[in-house]
Amino acid sequence: MPESPEVDALAGFLRERATDRTIERIELDEFRALKTRDRRLDELTGRTVAGLRRFGKHLALDTDGPSLAIGFGRAGWARWSDDRAAADGAIADGDAAVIARILFDDGAQLALVDAGEWLSLTLSVTDDPRRLPAIAKLGPDPLSPEFTRDVLDGILRGRRKQLKALLQEQESLAGIGNAYSDEILHAARLAPTTHASALDDGERARLHAAIQDVLRAAFAGRRDVPPDRLKAEKVAAMRVHGRTGEACPVCGDTVRDVPGSKGGAQYCATCQNGGVPLA
Repeated sequence: MPESPEVDALAGFLRERATDRTIERIELDEFRALKTRDRRLDELTGRTVAGLRRFGKHLALDTDGPSLAIGFGRAGWARWSDDRAAADGAIADGDAAVIARILFDDGAQLALVDAGEWLSLTLSVTDDPRRLPAIAKLGPDPLSPEFTRDVLDGILRGRRKQLKALLQEQESLAGIGNAYSDEILHAARLAPTTHASALDDGERARLHAAIQDVLRAAFAGRRDVPPDRLKAEKVAAMRVHGRTGEACPVCGDTVRDVPGSKGGAQYCATCQNGGVPLA
């Protein structure tokens, strides 16, 4: 699942390569991905890319006309190539289905792919990405100046929701997914199953600091990494997520799966739950 550090790195990569290029056409291989049925992709034909913006885990490819908003969902991603013919051969050998291709008039190509069992990548043609429902509903970006301790307290107050689920709730905080929620809670020394409303002042302070520290490190670590290496770099940087059975790098205890996660989420019982495994 792409999360905000990887999407931000992708935006930087594309900003350097796609800006000022002219779109020849967009080929849509999976019509279900287009969510703005009243706006056609051919509105972007002949338009020049003006820049890239990130909204949580979404990207907006801005042109001198409308924007193309891209939501990556659970398994969407992008593959860039300066050589369209070579790119098509490489994609054919991959394990992700091509959803759409943005073809530029100089032969470059941006392929949008989805490796999931069900389609999660979305495309929208819009004059203002911020008005799209999926973007308009987003909570604050955790690294924005607006994300203060008071804002987090307001998000947590009265919520009888487990912390891991709340951190992934895009309406509360934009851009955090499964992996970084594990890493944040490990850094904050908080159990993933703890209810948000149960935190005391010190625990809320630790959570606020951990959110910003973990994400700042991730943004810095992914910056300037090519898109085809971002997943590997992300996996290599994880301390507990995906590390079942390995030693916790902080205390040496064994990293465990969160009960009920089917191996999709991990924690350290010593660091996060007083040494008691979650039931």
